Amino acid sequence: MNLKDISTSVPKKDHKGKVSGQLPYISDVKVENMVYGVLYRSPIAYGKIISIQLPILPDNYEAVGAEHISGPNYVKIIKEDQPIFANEWVNYIGEPILMLVGKDLNILYSLLDEVKIEFEEHQAIYTLEEAIKQKSTSACMASYEFGESLANISAIEQGAHQIIEEEYDTGYQEHVYLEPQGMLAIYKDDEIIVQGSMQCLYYIKNALLSALACGDDEVRVVQSPTGGGFGGKEDYPSMMACHVAVAAKAVKKSVMLVFDRSEDMVVTTKRHPAKLKYRTAIDKEGNILSMCVDIFLDGGANVGLSSVVLQRALINSAGVYKIPHFHAKGYVLKTNTVPNGAFRGFGAPQSFAGIESHIGHLSKLANIESLEYKLKYLVKQGDPTITKGKFRDPILMEEMVEDILNVSDYKKKKEQFQRFNQQNQRYKKGIGTSLFLHGCGFTGSGERDHIKATVKLIKSKDDKVSLKISNSDIGQGILTTLCKIVAKELDLPYEEILYPYPDTKEVPDSGPTVASRTTMIVGKLLERAAKKLKNQWQIGVEQEIVENYVHREMIPWDETTFTGDAYPAYSWGVNFVEVEVDRLTGNVKLEKVYGNYEVGKVIDERIMKGQIDGGLAQGLAYGYLEKMTSKQGKIQQKSISDYGPPTSLDVVSIDSKVFDNPYADGPYGAKGAGELTLIGGAPAVQAAIEDALQTSFQQIPITPEVIIESLWMREGEEVD
Repeated sequence: MNLKDISTSVPKKDHKGKVSGQLPYISDVKVENMVYGVLYRSPIAYGKIISIQLPILPDNYEAVGAEHISGPNYVKIIKEDQPIFANEWVNYIGEPILMLVGKDLNILYSLLDEVKIEFEEHQAIYTLEEAIKQKSTSACMASYEFGESLANISAIEQGAHQIIEEEYDTGYQEHVYLEPQGMLAIYKDDEIIVQGSMQCLYYIKNALLSALACGDDEVRVVQSPTGGGFGGKEDYPSMMACHVAVAAKAVKKSVMLVFDRSEDMVVTTKRHPAKLKYRTAIDKEGNILSMCVDIFLDGGANVGLSSVVLQRALINSAGVYKIPHFHAKGYVLKTNTVPNGAFRGFGAPQSFAGIESHIGHLSKLANIESLEYKLKYLVKQGDPTITKGKFRDPILMEEMVEDILNVSDYKKKKEQFQRFNQQNQRYKKGIGTSLFLHGCGFTGSGERDHIKATVKLIKSKDDKVSLKISNSDIGQGILTTLCKIVAKELDLPYEEILYPYPDTKEVPDSGPTVASRTTMIVGKLLERAAKKLKNQWQIGVEQEIVENYVHREMIPWDETTFTGDAYPAYSWGVNFVEVEVDRLTGNVKLEKVYGNYEVGKVIDERIMKGQIDGGLAQGLAYGYLEKMTSKQGKIQQKSISDYGPPTSLDVVSIDSKVFDNPYADGPYGAKGAGELTLIGGAPAVQAAIEDALQTSFQQIPITPEVIIESLWMREGEEVD
């Protein structure tokens, strides 16, 4: 198939394997001399390990722990605070202390019950609220501050008509990827091959080089077909990889570690719970004079990627708005709970849920319709960002809003819903909106200074072209989209472009599969490499083309002052959501969902539609369905049915449109799309519920329990 228009959909590269069920995931793999591993995990939230007593192990069953680690006992991520196997202190329920390995899982689990560990238990911090109260004494994992001086803002506040203070809370969110975490270390005399379900091959390789204290050629990382990630397979697999690799080296056998769903849900990273505090000065007409935002993230027991998540949350703290005299500061605080980490949107969903809610509440004080009030402050091309960067490229938000206003018949719907609500005591209808953006690529100069991506194209003697990159297809479709980019540039049939699952022995480090960067950054490098190959093409000759990242010159990013261009480009979105709320049960029923997006140029229309539908379902669920709780440091939801992600009965048809706005530094004009589509769901559904009930909420998810409690708290109100 030759491609005339890059956006035209093609059959996905992995379509047949997935639809037929023949694609082998990591738990399907069996290798010679393979044993299984099970982890003994801390039963307490915080304490010192006094002694470990192992049962008598049968022949060919062994225990592996910290003493078997050749290198330093920490998972190499950003900070050296996450042990591979805890051997002195434990910091959360579920922290791995040792691994038992052997051929029979049933025997391993029975042996696990016989392990006896004595602890000296200490007082734990279980909640973000506790951590905030103890902020001066508890471990602050990271903090940042930027914006207008507080002295200037104080002077502005003194002349203000009113100071509005609001707190907003967001909860955990579970990734609910289809395939639980799994990792296999294949033992060979001269190397250990680690393969599994993952997003970031070189993150894992670097962690293994540190843990095994070995040479670059002694360890190899290979991605298996991966059944979803959403960020949950960005940082966490590095620890699992260390577990199986250390064990394989110790027992000189191949070791498989695969979680069942309950283990996966209880011990893996989540979206950070957050508390956002707003202090906004307004004049008599309700105009914003200044705004201060404080963001607190619950990091859990280890810092992991939390400092970078906080950066993203702060960069998005003003939403899509040009707020005068803006100041933001944020903290990641340690609690003795499961570590939190990467999740689609990476701090932005928390910030957008908060700022969209706050702006909506300010509009009520100003007695101005919510969307009209938001549009007053909408940023425009050429405006500065809150970090003193610049919105350089055209912004199509006003056109996107106008289009949804017409398609949804917004004004007429508002009137219809008002009449319906006056006539119905039990059921109430509402419509809510959200405006949002997402930065594409790594924060600031991360691509240039840290990632330094390299891609390679190999042309074989039979003139087949293979992509040699370290990026992982985790269901988002890059096996297809990146092959399309190369095929289009070479003017070759799409079927003739090959993209084998990446193996660090074969591929350079083209950076992690995160941060809405793969299509825009890696795709552009591949486009340039393909252009070079086309110019140098020799029939029947093996050729290799290497292309390295070149940074776009912008306002330099300074992480210490949080100033400069945080991203080279932004993608934009608008969501409208219609709901019906049952005041008797508190149940929320989605009736209609609209989404307009601008992601530069779409590389495949069907894949983009999948991103929209899936992202919106995940974002909406974050707003009103998915409730995860921790009690005394222990996650309470151990199954998908306990947690409650959306089913096909919860999701309605999504009316969506993508606006064309090609970006010069993206392949064929493409920008990032994967994270953007989640961000607007929660704030839009909250606004719709508020519109239906004519009340305000300061948290998500807005579950039936929250709604009923809110109705009960209304003085003198009864539900018939």
